[in-house]
Amino acid sequence: MENGKVEVNIVNLREYGIGKSRQIDDYAFGGGAGMVMMMEPLVNCIEELKKRGEYDEIIYMTPDGKLFDQKTANKFSLQNRLMIICGHYKGIDERVREKYITLELSIGDYVLSGGEIPAAVVTDAIIRLIPGAMNDETSALTDSFQDGLLSPPVYTRPADFEGLKVPEVLLSGNFQKIDEWRLEKAIERTKQRRPDLWKKTL
Repeated sequence: MENGKVEVNIVNLREYGIGKSRQIDDYAFGGGAGMVMMMEPLVNCIEELKKRGEYDEIIYMTPDGKLFDQKTANKFSLQNRLMIICGHYKGIDERVREKYITLELSIGDYVLSGGEIPAAVVTDAIIRLIPGAMNDETSALTDSFQDGLLSPPVYTRPADFEGLKVPEVLLSGNFQKIDEWRLEKAIERTKQRRPDLWKKTL
């Protein structure tokens, strides 16, 4: 952010709340436990932000959304402007989802108190892919999931710690053999730990 590579703006929905109490939630029609984020504050907020510029996506973080993955992060890193809406309580009025939301995302099959943490997860995954965000830009390209595989094991000095040794191939200087070893181990690890992921690469 200091280098101008990315800009993150956090908007407090209370600024668009109704009445003196800045109300943003109300009871659900039909009864039941939990509150629902109201339509009017959300619509006013979204419309004002849209006046400042076009958005490539208006994203809503919700447990019933599409599972966020590396492929989606890669796509977002090439876009100019994203809006992420953080849900709370029982969620947001369905009419907002129908009229404004272009993509609904989840970070996993569990529920959190609000959408801020999922939004931060998505934001971090995107920003680290932007050129200039990391000291070594090639590092992000060799992360888990970039090629549909988990990353292979990694080692650092010393080469021998109390009898625990680094694989000889990594000390050989033969980069072709090192690449072959890394691919072999990545495939092996993916098969063992994420057979579901391995099936997708076939």
